[in-house]
Amino acid sequence: MGERARSEGLVAQLRRPPGGRDGRTMLLTLFVDRTGTGVWSAVCVLYFTELSRLTAAQIGLLLGLSSVAGIAGTPLAGRLAAAHGARRVLIGCHLLRVAALAAVLACSSFAALLPVVGLATLGDRAARSMEILYATEVAGERQSAYRALSRTAMNAGYAAGAGLAAIGLAVGTAAAYRTLVVADVLSFLVAGALVASLHEPRRAGSAEQPAAPDREPRPNPWRDAGYLRFVALDAVLTIDDAILNVGLPLWLIHSTRAPHALIPAFLAINTVVVVLAQLRVSALVRTPRQAVRVVPLYGFAILGCCAAAALAHRTGVPAASALLLLAAVLVTLAELVRSVVSWELSVALAPERARPEYLGVAGMAHSTEKAAGPLLLTGAVLATGPLGWLTLGAATTAAAYAQRHYGAGRLSLSR
Repeated sequence: MGERARSEGLVAQLRRPPGGRDGRTMLLTLFVDRTGTGVWSAVCVLYFTELSRLTAAQIGLLLGLSSVAGIAGTPLAGRLAAAHGARRVLIGCHLLRVAALAAVLACSSFAALLPVVGLATLGDRAARSMEILYATEVAGERQSAYRALSRTAMNAGYAAGAGLAAIGLAVGTAAAYRTLVVADVLSFLVAGALVASLHEPRRAGSAEQPAAPDREPRPNPWRDAGYLRFVALDAVLTIDDAILNVGLPLWLIHSTRAPHALIPAFLAINTVVVVLAQLRVSALVRTPRQAVRVVPLYGFAILGCCAAAALAHRTGVPAASALLLLAAVLVTLAELVRSVVSWELSVALAPERARPEYLGVAGMAHSTEKAAGPLLLTGAVLATGPLGWLTLGAATTAAAYAQRHYGAGRLSLSR
């Protein structure tokens, strides 16, 4: 009966998401957005290779520098949202992505592509922080349920985008590549139109409470050492993304005997496990104090993943394959924990009156990992072999315990 009741509760959440009509529209927006993102992620390297004729080194530099540009997107969006509201800024983010990716179709050289891809990445990272801000205001006390539903919608979108990209890539012509980019542009245009149909949520310290800002200065996240410490540790605790997308595939190819055909299974495992388990994992974390207690689970999951990857070195084909699949499962479990804990604490540790600015700074954690994570995996972990994997796992576990300590201390001060 208990399991049946939980299942019925999940179905009810899917039918009646938090936030009413705006909540449903935002979930649809996330699905459309991530469908386009999934298309771009799958096609961009081949597009730059086949149509732009860039070398592998140029492509790596292009994507790396654009990731650095994305770091600036989240604090900038936070400042703008404080003045103009999350809805307007999110619309602007989608329109920026539309313009930038449309410009990609007209550019062919590295010099021309660098600014437009950088702007597209900046808009993407800024949009992520605005989505969290909007969801926080709309979902209210049902944030955990909305968080789980949004993750499910996003992963379903990634899967749909990858499927569309697979069709275009199978055709393999220049026209097919351009059509995929056009589909990506249209997805962000539709996402922007959907956001335009939403209502702007009431913000703390807005026009309904004009006297408070006059009596007391607005909190500044850049002068809040405790929150910056949280963001720095949160950047470490997003390493699962680089492990799944960079570390495990390259480790399989260069340092194990597992078949290369196993690589697509990593993404398949990730997508299936997230869609099936996100609601249940989110149900375990409903308060900031629960989130603080759960943080070490992320470290243990990454440590287990790294140990499995290290053991796959120089083993037979069946053992290496099984260990790498286990690593993919464990890193996905870490992602599930991270998505819950990071969202919950980034909101809970931020002063309500300055939440847009604080969440903008918090979004830098993932942007930083996007830029630095692949370099860490390729330049340090993979270069030092099994010892590098074990060191990464141990360091991540230590960071998780540090986050638990600092998070608990800040929550106790906010009582």
